[in-house]
Amino acid sequence: MKYDIIVIGAGIVGLATALKIKTKKPALRLLVIDKEDKLAAHQTGHNSGVIHSGLYYKPGSLKATNCINGYHQLIAFCDENGIDYELCGKIVVATSKEEIPLMHNLFKRGEQNGLTNMKLLNADELKEYEPHVNGIEGIFVPQTGIVDYKRVAQKYAELILEKDGEIRLGEKVTNITTGNAETTVTTTKGSYATRLVVNCAGLYSDKVARFTHQKIDVKIIPFRGEYYKLNEDKEGLVKNLIYPVPDPNFPFLGVHFTRMMEGGVEAGPNAVLAFQREGYKKSDINLKELGESLAWPGFQKVAMKYWKTGMGEMYRSFSKAAFTKALQKLLPEIREEDLKPGGAGVRAQACDRNGGLIDDFLILENEYAVNVCNAPSPAATSSLSIGDTVSNLALKRF
Repeated sequence: MKYDIIVIGAGIVGLATALKIKTKKPALRLLVIDKEDKLAAHQTGHNSGVIHSGLYYKPGSLKATNCINGYHQLIAFCDENGIDYELCGKIVVATSKEEIPLMHNLFKRGEQNGLTNMKLLNADELKEYEPHVNGIEGIFVPQTGIVDYKRVAQKYAELILEKDGEIRLGEKVTNITTGNAETTVTTTKGSYATRLVVNCAGLYSDKVARFTHQKIDVKIIPFRGEYYKLNEDKEGLVKNLIYPVPDPNFPFLGVHFTRMMEGGVEAGPNAVLAFQREGYKKSDINLKELGESLAWPGFQKVAMKYWKTGMGEMYRSFSKAAFTKALQKLLPEIREEDLKPGGAGVRAQACDRNGGLIDDFLILENEYAVNVCNAPSPAATSSLSIGDTVSNLALKRF
């Protein structure tokens, strides 16, 4: 079976890319392949549902430009397709004097990224937004919101099918061989010829990329984020979204409180090394994948540099009391008994050989393939914008 483009990965980035390709060039024969038997099975399906505003990202970076562009496209898409969302806003809370300069830098970064109507808040003003919060200063960001990204991804898929694209689930890609005229994608159920491969394989994007790129100097290191949920009688402690001031040296936002679109309030996540790429539970261990992570020189350097932070995250993973203590920095009224186990997600974090945790989107291309090798948060918010970027790289060949 012959195609013009095969997209590997039916998460929100792969589906958005496929939709953009079919929208811009409807005549192209397009196939989306995913190894799972359902759409959005991994990072998209375990997403916290936050619509990010673009506050955190370095001005001019792919993250910043794609987030802000993607934000506006996502809101318009939801309006057009009847998908519920809510722009409830969030507060970022400084709980110590040491965090205030970092918070002010965040505010400036938000302004540089084009965010309007943000407010710097004193302690009393914080209480007006979140009466139970503990903080000495804060930022209110009105653009932040919540949505169900599984519904968004499902709608992308429906539109792809309407435009005569194909989606095949339950097929794992086992090899890609390149030739002069065409490339062959082999799966557990057959093989397909294509002119171009677009790799949006998320947690396995580096492995898929190595089929078409011999030398890739990054490896996906899986980090699990574990959540608790507030008991129903304590959900009133959180009106919307409450975030700490993030550590600028670490590509995670810290434990926070998120009101969910389907109801309820999540608290978390921590960030611990997952012992397999799709390791959603502590007991999920794949020795081969774990060995690959531990043997990667870049991860060894990260572990040496951040061992204290990593040990703290791991301790919180096993100690509900320690997790509760971290949450009490923002909401002192929270008690251990107010929390019940929530879900978990695994983040595909690209790490280079020198120990750099790649903070920006990373796209590698050659004549055979366009490989999205790092698409961290805010990839869901940014999906339509990333889809534009990747589809343009693909379509310049047609």
